[in-house]
Amino acid sequence: MFLQNTMKSHLVTLVFPFILWLVHGLNPQCATQDHGSNLQVFHVYSPCSPFRPSKPLSWEEDVLQTLAKDQARLQYLSSLVAKKSVVPIASGRQIVQSPTYIVRANIGTPPQTMLMAMDTSSDAAWVPCTGCIGCSSAAFDFSKSTTFKTLGCQAAQCKQVPNPTCGGSACTFNMTYGGSTIAGNLSQDTVTLATDPVPSYTFGCLQKTAGSSLPPQGLLGLGRGPLSLLSQSQNLYQSTFSYCLPSFRSLNFSGSLKLGPKGQPLRIKYTPLLKNPRRPSLYYVNLVAIRVGRKVVDIPPNALAFNPSTGAGTIIDSGTVFTRLVPPAYEAVRNEFRRRVRVANVTSLGGFDTCYTVPIVAPTITLMFSGMNVTLPQENLLIHSTAGSITCLAMSSAPALNVIANMQQQNHRVLFDVPNSRVGFAREQCS
Repeated sequence: MFLQNTMKSHLVTLVFPFILWLVHGLNPQCATQDHGSNLQVFHVYSPCSPFRPSKPLSWEEDVLQTLAKDQARLQYLSSLVAKKSVVPIASGRQIVQSPTYIVRANIGTPPQTMLMAMDTSSDAAWVPCTGCIGCSSAAFDFSKSTTFKTLGCQAAQCKQVPNPTCGGSACTFNMTYGGSTIAGNLSQDTVTLATDPVPSYTFGCLQKTAGSSLPPQGLLGLGRGPLSLLSQSQNLYQSTFSYCLPSFRSLNFSGSLKLGPKGQPLRIKYTPLLKNPRRPSLYYVNLVAIRVGRKVVDIPPNALAFNPSTGAGTIIDSGTVFTRLVPPAYEAVRNEFRRRVRVANVTSLGGFDTCYTVPIVAPTITLMFSGMNVTLPQENLLIHSTAGSITCLAMSSAPALNVIANMQQQNHRVLFDVPNSRVGFAREQCS
C-alpha cells in the first residue's frame, strides 16, 4: 500500500527504480543494508520481494499451491536419504518448485546483488549467468567482474559436480532440478554476504535451463557438504549460523540470517545433530516424542527412530513449508489434537485432513527432542483463511521421513552449531 501511494504521487520519479526492482531485486523502499555478518531474510511473497505472484492468489489457491510445492520437495528429500552420498554443486533430482526464503548476496568485483534462496538441505551454489538460455532476466554478468574465473577440468571441485564434462577447457555439469534441467560451468568469484567477502567461492554459473521450477536468482546451500557455504567459509564463520524466519502472514516480512559464532544467543537449548553417512548434508535430529497439550501421544518407537541405512528419522529443513510426520506419528498427533479441540465437524483442504469451519481453541504441540523441547503455539500450528472461515492444522503425513518445516520454525531462532554437532531453538519474534 505504501508503494502504491508513493507511486501515485511520484509516478515519474519512481518508474525507473521500480523497473530496476523488478529486474534486479528488492523494492527500493525495503532495501535497508545488511550489516556485519547479519543478513535480512525475506519470505518469497514478502511485499519486499520481486517474486510475489503478479496476480494475488485466493487463500485456498495459495494453500493448495504451497502443498503441491511441498510435495515436490518431500519427493526430493526422500530421494536423497535412500541413496549413497554424492556431493553435487546443486543437489538432488527433485526439489521445491520455488524458494520460500531469500537473502541478498553480492557476487563479483564490483559486486552485483542477487536474491538467492536459502536451503539447509542442499549444498547447492549456483546463479543464472549472462547469456543463459531459459534463465530469468536477473542474471550475473560475469564479464563485468574482475575476480571471476571458470574452473578447468583439473580442478578438484570438478569431481564433486554431477555429470561433469570436459569438452573444452571449462568444467561443465548437467543435471535435473525439480521439473527443470540445468547446465552450467563450474566457476569461482568473490561472494559477499552482508559485509563479509568470501573470495574464490565455488558455484555453478548457469548457461542453460529448461522448465520453470528454479529459484529465479540462484540457490545458496546451507548444508554440511564440502561445497556448501559452511565449508567454503569455514575460516570466517566456523561452520556456525542461525536464522529467524518471519511469518508469511506478517506485514513485516524481514527475518535474519546470522553467520558465525559471534552474536548468537546464549540462552538457548540444544539437541545433538546426528550424522547420516548416506546424506551427510542433512540436519538429522533425535525426535523422541510428541506432546499434544499435556499428553505425550502413543507413537511406535520405530516411527521416530533414526536409521542411517534407510534414511528414516527426523530432519530440520528450511525449504519445506508444513511439517510432515510418518503416518503412525502423524495419526497419533492428529487424533489427540482432534480429541482436544472437541468439534465434531472436521473437514479437509488439499493435503490437510484436520480443518474446521467454526472457531476453535487449539492445544499446543510440543516436539520433544533429546535434551530439548520445542512448544509450538497456535501461530505455528494453524493456518486460517483470510475471512477466518476455515482453520486447518498445518501438518500432514508423509512416508519415510519426518520433516520439521519452516512454518513450525517461524519466530524461533534456530542455531546450527556444526563444530559442536548440535542445533538449538529459542523463541524470538522476528516478524
